[in-house]
Amino acid sequence: MPRILHFADAHIDLANYGPHDASTGLPVRIMDFLRSLDQIITAAVREEVDLVIFAGDAYKDRSPAPTFQREWGRRIMRLSRAGIPTLLLIGNHDLSPAVGRAHALSEFATLDVPHVLTLSEPSFLSAEELSRLGPEGTDLNLQVLALPWISRSQINRYVEDVPRNSGALGEAFQTWLRIWFEEQLDKADPGTPIALAAHATVEGAVYGNERSVMLGKDLVIPADLAAHTDLDYTALGHIHKPQNLNSDGHPPVVYPGSIERIDFGEAEDRKYYLIADVERGETELRWEELKNLRPYLKCRLKLNTKENLTDQILEALPPQQEVEGAVARLVLEYPRIWDPLIEESPIFDHFQQAFEFHLVRQPITEKRIRLPDDRLAGSLDPLELLDHYWEASQVPEDEIAALNQLAREIIHREEGEDS
Repeated sequence: MPRILHFADAHIDLANYGPHDASTGLPVRIMDFLRSLDQIITAAVREEVDLVIFAGDAYKDRSPAPTFQREWGRRIMRLSRAGIPTLLLIGNHDLSPAVGRAHALSEFATLDVPHVLTLSEPSFLSAEELSRLGPEGTDLNLQVLALPWISRSQINRYVEDVPRNSGALGEAFQTWLRIWFEEQLDKADPGTPIALAAHATVEGAVYGNERSVMLGKDLVIPADLAAHTDLDYTALGHIHKPQNLNSDGHPPVVYPGSIERIDFGEAEDRKYYLIADVERGETELRWEELKNLRPYLKCRLKLNTKENLTDQILEALPPQQEVEGAVARLVLEYPRIWDPLIEESPIFDHFQQAFEFHLVRQPITEKRIRLPDDRLAGSLDPLELLDHYWEASQVPEDEIAALNQLAREIIHREEGEDS
């Protein structure tokens, strides 16, 4: 029974927040990603897995800095030295849109790194090929269908007469994919377990913001192909929310998610890698949670009264023990007219121990002033216009009289000076 370690979406160079570490020179946020990656590599060696599948997106884009290539390479070389066959799928962030340009993981193929295979084209790997990827004497009883990222600009490599219409293009892709899929299964040994490894969107998957993947929107793998009865495990990458799209059936169709939280849309997500013991017709799956993730803390507060605004805000903030070391964001929603009343310094003091803090002001936009149907703005005197403005700005009734009195004094004084 082959044992697979499956992870995806490392994005190790996403240094969105925070300072640099003095001892390594690396951004501290990148060290968070590398810490998760180290947990995964260590687990692969400790568990003596038969195969590692990385389902794409090592970096944030196709042109990683040499320092980040070095850090990624160090971890993959640990797998190579341990003699663990490793498949590196090319994801959309790893791939150049220009034909003929190298992808972000090209060095592993160029240098012919032992036991490591990069996959940038749809491929079928037999049990014999996978066994040859391991050390001499390896007998890896597994077959893999590999489907790296296929972009809309690449589709003409596989689909003749590419439609321009988005919906027709999606249908043409799925038609080609079904034909390719059946051709690969025809090559396969029916008695040997089969895994599909893909960096793609699958019909029915959910993003971190709970938005379902829709057919026709992207080049989407149909759900019935991802959960094909001839498969024994589907190892996916690209969507950062951990999920099993076939939790009640066989095969498991799994997105492990990204290895660290990328943004506030993932604030509540736990992060995982998978250990899968794959057997024909049966797969045992273990979700292994990554530890010591950087916490993301998002707070939203709607202010309903201007009395003691600062105290209102401070009382609603999370306690210091939750703030410490977190990437934090506070969104304040309030009537625009209260903008000058909000003191920022006490808020920033409260979040002083956060790793990074962002204050987002969201003044409520005043509703559009609507005049009576038979009146034009030029026909109204200044005080009448002010009445409409107070209403649109949601000024409390008890303040309007005082403001109107002040306005009258200013207007009359200006009129007196003009005369």
